[in-house]
Amino acid sequence: MKKKNYISLASKAADIQIKELKKIKKIFNQSFIHAVDLILNCRGKVIFAGIGKSGLIARKISATFSSVGIPSFFCDPAQALHGDMGQIEKKDILVIISYSGNTSELTNMLKYANRYRIKIIGVASKADSILLKASDVKILLPKVKESDLTGMVPTSSTSITLLLGDCLATTVMHQKKFSKEKFKVFHPGGNIGTSLLLAKDIMVVGKKMPVINFNKDFKEALKIMNKKKLGIVVILKKRYIKGLVTDGDLRREIRSYSKDKNLNKFMTKTPFVVNENMPSAKALAIMNEKKITSLLVVSDKDYKKKNKILKGIIHIHFLLKNGIQ
Repeated sequence: MKKKNYISLASKAADIQIKELKKIKKIFNQSFIHAVDLILNCRGKVIFAGIGKSGLIARKISATFSSVGIPSFFCDPAQALHGDMGQIEKKDILVIISYSGNTSELTNMLKYANRYRIKIIGVASKADSILLKASDVKILLPKVKESDLTGMVPTSSTSITLLLGDCLATTVMHQKKFSKEKFKVFHPGGNIGTSLLLAKDIMVVGKKMPVINFNKDFKEALKIMNKKKLGIVVILKKRYIKGLVTDGDLRREIRSYSKDKNLNKFMTKTPFVVNENMPSAKALAIMNEKKITSLLVVSDKDYKKKNKILKGIIHIHFLLKNGIQ
């Protein structure tokens, strides 16, 4: 076979799956609504179960639910026979996935759930299957054409099941008003968590800030700048930002230095200010655009006011250290 045929075969398989995945809309019915309501009102955990390929899909869906703050884990029906069933409580919800719905390993789990009146959301492609008959909410998967040469290998069927799980998760997220800020809490590491860091997450505060009262002189400003090592000094008047002096400003003025030199004469009176909830990536973009190395941070409520109280300072080194690009 010529290698160029590889792309043709892959494209054909992809086209089949894309076509079959459009059948997902058949699932968006009253059963889907009941499943979402059941999950939203769950006082315990959302437990997923499945055998074989369906088990792998169930694991992924469970991981998605956990990642958005919905307590969830995967329970292997085969292992459940040896004690794992004890993890499932009456206040939990059991989401069982099986394309055929007649997998023998599910029988004991279904009996256990029905015995203890644990709510079951069943996902299967056969309406008369054991799984759907035992379920409180019955989600019937549409029959789909597999995308492999034999038409037997789970491909389109696993894809549409995974898509269903993602649709359930995103619908629940919307109803719970899940946000980027909440996502950051559950993903403190990795590229996603880093990209969601806000100005307030990386700014220096309190005694680490190089600040000085507006009536202090040049010498005191130089002393504070050398001590705090951020290359700037923020001039305050009764906690309000009055201006900013950089190390460059001091170097330029040192030639004509006089003991009583007033900082007001050479400070920047309108320094760049950002609000504490600005994404750190945007703060870096501002620094690059304005060719500066520091930004002053204020609260959201002060941001649009004429007089602003300093909450923190972001230095470009903090951004780079946290992997912000």
